[in-house]
Parts: sequence; structure tokens; C-alpha cells
Amino acid sequence: MELGYAEAFFNYGCYYKTGEYGKPQDYEKANELWLKAGELGSANSYTNLGYSYENGLGVEIDKKKAKHYFELAAMSGNLMARYNLGVKEWTALDTHGRGLKHFMISASGGYKLALDAIKVGFMKGGVAKEEYASALRAYQKATDGMKSDARDKDKGRDI
Repeated sequence: MELGYAEAFFNYGCYYKTGEYGKPQDYEKANELWLKAGELGSANSYTNLGYSYENGLGVEIDKKKAKHYFELAAMSGNLMARYNLGVKEWTALDTHGRGLKHFMISASGGYKLALDAIKVGFMKGGVAKEEYASALRAYQKATDGMKSDARDKDKGRDI
């Protein structure tokens, strides 16, 4: 942390969130550490801040701030934050198309919940067959890129 390493701030925030490694459970402290980590480049920290503001964990519930932190995380490539933005936009009546775009980006990165959301949209008639097919192809391409023989051999091994 003294060297300004974002992941150190992120991890300490997680310890305060859960009360692990001798830290008391303290959401306010966790949020403070995540804010610093986010400023240092940790997209995961901004995602966690979004959840904190969404659910009132150590802060007052503030949907605008939650969305702001999810947007910062998504712009840094966090697929979970991108999915959360999709949920927010999909459920807003006038931004349904933007929600689908967020889901498509997240699914194309290999985030399964986003693909599942697109599937539900397709089944309910809100997503075109071509859009769903495109999402399936992009998701498959992303997950195929994550596979390797070495990973398959290590499955089930204690490391």
C-alpha cells in the first residue's frame, strides 16, 4: 500500500468488508480503500463501490453513484460491472437497447450471466434471433480462448 499498489488497497478493502485476516468488519473502511484502489486503476474496486451504493453498505443508498462506479469499472473492462449496467438499462423503459448493448459486450468477454440475460430477452421476444445468435458466437469465442490443455490437466488437482 505504501507503494500505491491498487490491488493492495483492493484486497484490504475486501478484508474489511468480510472481517477477515484480523480486520474488523467495516464497510465504511472498505469503501474508503476501494475508492483509493479505483483511483489507482482497480476496476474491481469500482465494481464493489457500485454494489455498496446500490445496497447501502457503509454508505447511504445512492443509485446514481452506484451507476457512476459501475460505469467507471465497465470502462476499465470489468465484465460484471458491464452486466450490472445492462440490468439497469434493460429495466428502464426508455433504454432497453442500451441494456442489450451492455449485455452483448459483457457476453462477448465470456460473462455467462450476460449471455443468460440475452437468452431470457430472446425467449420473451425482446431480443432478435440474430442478436442472440451473435451473442452466443461471441461468448463461445471468448470462452474457447480461455481453454487450454494445461488447464484441463490441472482440473481437480490441488494447487
